[in-house]
Amino acid sequence: MRDVYVIGSYGTKFAKLPDSSFKTLTREAYQGVLQDAGLESGADIENAWFGNCGMGTFGQRNIRGQVCFTPLVREGLFPERVAMINVEGGCATASMAFHGAWKDVLSGQAELALAVGVEKTFVPDAPERTLEIFEGGIDQFDTQEWQDYYTHAGEASGKPFQPNAGGGTVFMDTYAMQAAYHMKKHGTTQRQIALAASKNHHHGSLNPKAQYQFEVSVDQVMQDRPISWPLTRSMCAPVGDGGAAALLCSEDFLQAQPQAVQDRAVKVRASTLSGGKYRDLDEPGLSHVAAEKAYRLAGLGPDDIEIAEVHDATSFCEIYQSEMLGFCEIGKGGGYIESGATALGGARPINLSGGLVSKGHPVGATGLSMIAELMLQLRGEADARQAAGRSGDGVPRIALAENGGGVIGFDEAACSIVILERTAG
Repeated sequence: MRDVYVIGSYGTKFAKLPDSSFKTLTREAYQGVLQDAGLESGADIENAWFGNCGMGTFGQRNIRGQVCFTPLVREGLFPERVAMINVEGGCATASMAFHGAWKDVLSGQAELALAVGVEKTFVPDAPERTLEIFEGGIDQFDTQEWQDYYTHAGEASGKPFQPNAGGGTVFMDTYAMQAAYHMKKHGTTQRQIALAASKNHHHGSLNPKAQYQFEVSVDQVMQDRPISWPLTRSMCAPVGDGGAAALLCSEDFLQAQPQAVQDRAVKVRASTLSGGKYRDLDEPGLSHVAAEKAYRLAGLGPDDIEIAEVHDATSFCEIYQSEMLGFCEIGKGGGYIESGATALGGARPINLSGGLVSKGHPVGATGLSMIAELMLQLRGEADARQAAGRSGDGVPRIALAENGGGVIGFDEAACSIVILERTAG
């Protein structure tokens, strides 16, 4: 297999953007990634992958990427006749687009490939559309199957399954039951979950593109409006809109670029996807499986990871994913967060972007926004939230992104792990 590099990455600001369209978000993400890559045009792009979850709710059920790129093709900004592959995988959608572009370059099908994820989930005049988008992330054909699963899980966790009781989606209730079970079995506390939330709101306050750019103390998190116990509003990702993109290239393509471009490129050490199932409550989650695949592919282990972006749709997820990714022992995630290891300046900072709870979570764009944050970190361009790394030169070398989408029981329906390495410097 040949080496693949990320030559450019970009994320729009995440926010509630009722006046921004899918096409305007696509345009910003595309032009932003070209500029970041140091390319004057996209003429060399050979394949493109477009990720989106909810556009069908707005009437565009098919050919979503082709529709969003039509103005760019017409204006000569995007090359004609380029294959545009549309993908959808719940909250892992943008990571699937990244994985497709990575495989195109890896296999020799392309020297330069584009991945884009765009989403709008805030619909102020029709909130039922927002609900429709999220409902697509769980089985709508055999609803009794997951209702029975969650009812059983509620009995085991001591938290009865009462969907939408706090005004959130069913996903918040599933996360809450997992948190309650973890608390019951391992002694994790609500305050430890609040610590993760407060820490990421601090990171988000340093990120000019975060949806929430304000501090929230641990006590404020604890006292915020309940969504589904033990989760409060500050522990849950908000609804919002945004786009993100990445350009991936071969080593031959990279070597033909100016030295300044080469110096900012980052190698993809691994990109893996795994699929979920209805698992036993004590069985390791899907992200553990995806991470093990990625570590094998990269020839690395958890101890090699210096920084990470993980899918904290709720702040409990950071505790859980720290365990699944091997950053700490099973059951010790709460204490790991409490130790300060995952904070800016800690041994392994996690979610320096602010995570989903502060940066925001436009589902079809989230995975590529994680890549954009890690690229900033690995290039030493993250300003006030820059991690120091371990190499002694003040910048991390190895980073990991974990992104899960949809649910099958307590598993994600799909999970992506990407491992990136800075090779310059």
